Amino acid sequence: MNTRSTSHLVCAAVLSLLPAASLLAQEAAPAPVPAPAPAPTSGGVNFDKTLNADKNNWYFSWGYSRQQYAPSDIHVSQPSQGNDFTVHQATATDYPATPQQTIDSITNLDITTPQENMRIGKFMNPEKTFAIEFSLDHSKYNTDSGQTAMVTGTVNNQPYNRTMVLNTTNFDYALHNGLNHVMVNAVWLNHLLGPVKQPGDLELISRVGAGILLPHAENTVLGNTNQVGPKNQNICCFASNDWWQLNGWTAGVEIGVRYTVYKTIYLELTNKWAYGQLRGVPVYQGSADQTIMMTEQVLSTGFLF
Repeated sequence: MNTRSTSHLVCAAVLSLLPAASLLAQEAAPAPVPAPAPAPTSGGVNFDKTLNADKNNWYFSWGYSRQQYAPSDIHVSQPSQGNDFTVHQATATDYPATPQQTIDSITNLDITTPQENMRIGKFMNPEKTFAIEFSLDHSKYNTDSGQTAMVTGTVNNQPYNRTMVLNTTNFDYALHNGLNHVMVNAVWLNHLLGPVKQPGDLELISRVGAGILLPHAENTVLGNTNQVGPKNQNICCFASNDWWQLNGWTAGVEIGVRYTVYKTIYLELTNKWAYGQLRGVPVYQGSADQTIMMTEQVLSTGFLF
């Protein structure tokens, strides 16, 4: 066989093997690796966290309390009676007078006779450590009968500057159906012990707030008793014969502990300090002004919803 024939055979053989080589190369090539999924953004994580935290954002509690009052001056003005005087450093107590009377009222299902306390609030962050809250402290104030106080001013159009024994006849001053502190509070919760937001969680709770004083006045001044009519008529809040009247403002701070008992149920024990200015409290043919300084211990139970 000549050289040219040999070259032709070699070329034909190479050309016949090219398709097979191409097929083998395709079979031997590794499969393409899929591109990795994009990592979740921090915004997505926060959104999921917010969705998971979007439960039990509200809470409600109901409880009872004891109050202590600093001695205070009570200024009385009765122009038609010729009276404009101040009872200095009058002492007062809450009601019922003892813790046992409070317990007896509750066990007899007379739940609104003791000084009750209500809070309803909404958490403002996913961690549930800050809330805005509405509160009502139905406290009661009664001047101590039988005490001796200094009285200065004008009585029956005559100068008066001497002591007076305060009793049910000459001076009996009470905000008895409620020296009601109606407030809006900012509330903070800080974890202390136990599992966070689980049964056994103990938290420090603190509040600061301000609002209005909405008392019901019952009093007798120099033999004249103030009458405002029945409770189911003229209920509130600005007329002289309303049962409850807007008579001032209040501000206070509160601190204590909240303990999660079971899932969404908790107990709370706090101490509160409040300052109030009372103006225009109705008395017989006149009004009274007073500054209130109060401390209060509140025991309540509540739930999240």
